[in-house]
Amino acid sequence: MKYRNNILAAIDIGTTKIVTIIGYVNENGRLDVLGLAKCPSKGVRRGIVLNIDEAVNAIRTTVEEVQKQVGFQIKQAFVGIAGQHIKSIRNRGYINRDSYDTEITPADTERLLADMYKIPIELGEEIIHVLPQNYIVDSETGVKNPVGMFGKRLEANFHIVIGDIASARNIERCVDRVGIRVRQMILEPLASSAAVLSDEEKEAGVALIDIGGGTTDIAVFQDEIIRHTAVIPFGGNVITKDIMEGCSILSKYAEQLKMQFGSALGDLAQDDKVVTVPGINGREPKEISFKSLAYIIQSRMEEIIDSALFELENSGCMDKLSAGIVITGGGSLLRNLPQLVKFRSGMDVRVGYPNERLGNDSTGEVNDPMYSTSIGLLLNGHDILQNVMPGAKSKALEDTHDFVSASGAEGLDKSAKTDKDSDQEKDESPEELKKKVGGIFDSFKKTIGGFFDVNDTEM
Repeated sequence: MKYRNNILAAIDIGTTKIVTIIGYVNENGRLDVLGLAKCPSKGVRRGIVLNIDEAVNAIRTTVEEVQKQVGFQIKQAFVGIAGQHIKSIRNRGYINRDSYDTEITPADTERLLADMYKIPIELGEEIIHVLPQNYIVDSETGVKNPVGMFGKRLEANFHIVIGDIASARNIERCVDRVGIRVRQMILEPLASSAAVLSDEEKEAGVALIDIGGGTTDIAVFQDEIIRHTAVIPFGGNVITKDIMEGCSILSKYAEQLKMQFGSALGDLAQDDKVVTVPGINGREPKEISFKSLAYIIQSRMEEIIDSALFELENSGCMDKLSAGIVITGGGSLLRNLPQLVKFRSGMDVRVGYPNERLGNDSTGEVNDPMYSTSIGLLLNGHDILQNVMPGAKSKALEDTHDFVSASGAEGLDKSAKTDKDSDQEKDESPEELKKKVGGIFDSFKKTIGGFFDVNDTEM
């Protein structure tokens, strides 16, 4: 397989930002990022596309930027899906095999899995993922991989993710209009899980809480099996809105207040400091104390946490999460948030960074919780193409793994031939391609300043 066939592309269409990312999984199983571009999201609210034209323009901006970085065009991409329309159910299926004397084959498990896509669901819905949890071979329960075993009756418990057809088609239409085909849609909490959770955590029992701008995604693992997924229809944007309304300031100032000076615990905020925010249209500046700001944030964040804990209770695994909770996403960077989550849940909490899944040359700007979903989309995409992640519904495309255009890929195949074997092509190495891309994340650096004056003031 030529090097260009290892390259994957993904598009994360979020409420606050849209990210297009290109990379490949190296021989060590880590992701090397070749290019990444992001821009503010438009036309999307709570994971649902509300304005096709605005969303298309935002996606096109990131796609064109990342194609400039890597020097070739994207043909197809894995795309994340979330939103309040997502729900999950459990179901059990079985097949009776012809004979006891033959081994169970991958075709048997695929046949069982395919039957799950035929179960009745509500009008206007479609099945996005069918995730096997465990198998039963005759009377033997708790089988993780039945292939190679002997048995007449093969059963399995499945976790089935269901979404709204119209919402999925709107996402697909936006990507298609940019000239890219959707290779497959992947549930965003599953993607984030691939980026920030370790195998040990999944085995011990862990809950992922991905706090985005418009949604908060939940994924629960126990004994290395996905037990529960959910999407809560609000995230960090509601905190920004509360700050805007509570302090009577503009939304852009509210967001910067939250990120620069906000805290999730009011009791730990400094009560002798205030921040001065410019007044609206020449009006007098406003002084907002750090403590008042923190209490506004804490009140809304507690609501998000309690909703997430409600989903953990529904999973039936609340008392089996030995590894506790991992929070990720842009909202997880809020100061003192791990302490608040630990206080509300009584469990161990850590912030999930994707650094453990990144190659040595990909740490830096991309090693940020806000990119967990984007990185996870590439990792899940790699697993799907390698048939490691079963149960994801794939579009009917031609039988190819090429994610870049033929014209763009030519540049990857023009490396010099060896002296010993001049009639064979030498694929361009990842390291050489990385040198071409060099400094791709410099364009993401934004300077935040000139908006606020922080003063030490006696309260």
